[in-house]
Amino acid sequence: MWRSVASNALTMFIIVLVVVAGIIAWGRQEFRGPGPLADAVCVRVERGDSLSKVSARLAEQGVISDARIFRIGADYSGQAEALKFGSYLVQPGASMGEVLGAMTQGGASTCGREVNLRIGVVAAEVQLRELDPATENFVEVVAFDPAGEVPTEYTEVADAPDLRFRVTLAEGVTSWQVVNALSQASFMAGEVADVPPEGSLSPGSYEVDRGGDRAALLAEMTAKQAATLAELWEARAGDLPYETPEEALIMASIVEKETGVASERPQVASVFVNRLRQGMRLQTDPTVIYGVTKGEGSLGRGLRQSELRRETPYNTYVIDGLPPTPIANPGRESIMAALNPDTTDFLYFVADGTGGHAFATTLEDHNRNVEKWRAIEAAAGQVDEGGVQGE
Repeated sequence: MWRSVASNALTMFIIVLVVVAGIIAWGRQEFRGPGPLADAVCVRVERGDSLSKVSARLAEQGVISDARIFRIGADYSGQAEALKFGSYLVQPGASMGEVLGAMTQGGASTCGREVNLRIGVVAAEVQLRELDPATENFVEVVAFDPAGEVPTEYTEVADAPDLRFRVTLAEGVTSWQVVNALSQASFMAGEVADVPPEGSLSPGSYEVDRGGDRAALLAEMTAKQAATLAELWEARAGDLPYETPEEALIMASIVEKETGVASERPQVASVFVNRLRQGMRLQTDPTVIYGVTKGEGSLGRGLRQSELRRETPYNTYVIDGLPPTPIANPGRESIMAALNPDTTDFLYFVADGTGGHAFATTLEDHNRNVEKWRAIEAAAGQVDEGGVQGE
């Protein structure tokens, strides 16, 4: 009898082991396998949320199939106490393990709302935007002048703990414009003692912390520009008509301001390089404009003849060679163009009405291009020629 009882007990024990093993295998598959989510969503972890609360919210949103398995998996993997608050983009079919990993590894928010101070060559604006999970593109909620009235759409979320902040510099902005815009950014702190040297800031997008130090951000921009210039200087073409990286940066800033067409930058650089090699004056309007504005905002009108004749260190119609400093902060592509210009015989260029320029090797051809551009200007009611003038 006892042998029979023992045999039955052993059988039951084996059955229990098999069932438990099956449950464990099923739970592991549920935790690691594709999840039930059909469309991408943003999920939030609030500061101080417990694992139980987060798992219940995920189950309600249809992100995970079973809150208990999610909690068990988090406990088993040692991540139950590692949740980081923020907003996270969860892709369709993401497994519980992938969801948990997103919420614990680094804690960086990957979706939700972001404030971006955009510093442009004409104006600056603060943009509040939110990620659309379906398209993974940011959608603008509201935009406003940082020096103007703050809209309620912004003030209502300005203190949200997971709100991210960014500062974006357009290529061709001046150092004064950057400092002026940063001083108006309410989400940053600290004083800026001096405007950084023109050309020394690297355009681009920078993530910042709420209350981040303005001077520290400028130092980061300066370091990035210095590294870019040093890298590209080492790979420069031979026989350039400038001897130092600083002179190349001046040329890059002129190229940056002369064309908004990226593919034209090496051609534009070739015109100015050819002029320097032949001892011709650069005759470029953006340098004259900088001499008038000192980089403190845009001119907002065409140049006057008196300004074109006035002798300033930046009037390349009356001075020889390069101006004494850059006239803006050039981007990487313009620095590259200045250091590796196209090989051409071009000495002139003028706008062609398409957003680009018509290039010429002779004054006669250039004058014909100018006449075409003047006809386009006349039809549009404009007055500014732009480009390199004839002699």
